[in-house]
Amino acid sequence: MTVLTLPAPAKLNRMLHITGRRGDGYHELQTLFQFLDHGDTLTFQLRPDSEVTLFPSLAGVADEDNLIVRAARLLQHHSQRPVGADIQLRKQLPMGGGLGGGSSDAATALLALDRLWELDLGLDRLAELGLQLGADVPVFVRGHAAWAEGIGERLVPVDLDTPWFVVVHPGIEVSTPRVFNAPQLTRDTPPISMARALQEGPEAWRNDCQSAVRELYPEVDDALNWLSGVAPTLLTGTGACVFCRLTNADEASSILSRVRSGWTAFMARGCNTSPLHQALGLF
Repeated sequence: MTVLTLPAPAKLNRMLHITGRRGDGYHELQTLFQFLDHGDTLTFQLRPDSEVTLFPSLAGVADEDNLIVRAARLLQHHSQRPVGADIQLRKQLPMGGGLGGGSSDAATALLALDRLWELDLGLDRLAELGLQLGADVPVFVRGHAAWAEGIGERLVPVDLDTPWFVVVHPGIEVSTPRVFNAPQLTRDTPPISMARALQEGPEAWRNDCQSAVRELYPEVDDALNWLSGVAPTLLTGTGACVFCRLTNADEASSILSRVRSGWTAFMARGCNTSPLHQALGLF
């Protein structure tokens, strides 16, 4: 095998509680991650040397700082193998959107290059390496919807409902550090059990970041107000994307057709097994 093309799916935080703040500044979370059948696409071509190239570059991000290249470098360093790849990225997920695009791209790079370079490290080791790149990378590496705690790295697989979603991006990039440093951010939600969260269900789920993001980013507040007028709506992660849950594709298509000009939006189905793992036969 010398060429491999794979998806890097989006994720939603179906709920997100912030239960405390650690001494190192990171926040303790409880969240439910679920994948969507929509995302970026990456193509990896084996090289005869140890060079790693990425095309196209992302605006404002040096290639060596891109999580895709960093994932490749991490695997090279860990394996001590003189292997390389040309990587092509078809970017569809917005940066700063709360959909996990960068983390998903990194996870796809880890799994793809593990196979292309014949490293056979296994999901456990790849998830450990992925955590060095970001707290959300392990859930994409493991590839199953999950209840997450800690900073989002302690994962328990779960099976959630798999409705259709409409996701709206109001055209701005949200700064996660700005949200987590906001004085008005809720940081003291009492922890609950996974069983209780699942029993309460989508009607009771909320995102503790949502109120602060609405104050900091009027564009997100505007999108939440509009979309909640047609269906119950939540922020994903720290935003900027907002989403609503729907019972069928016709409802989703109808809402999508009415999205305000100047916003971008898509409809997608929720997945408990990542499309990446489906493509690789890892389920």
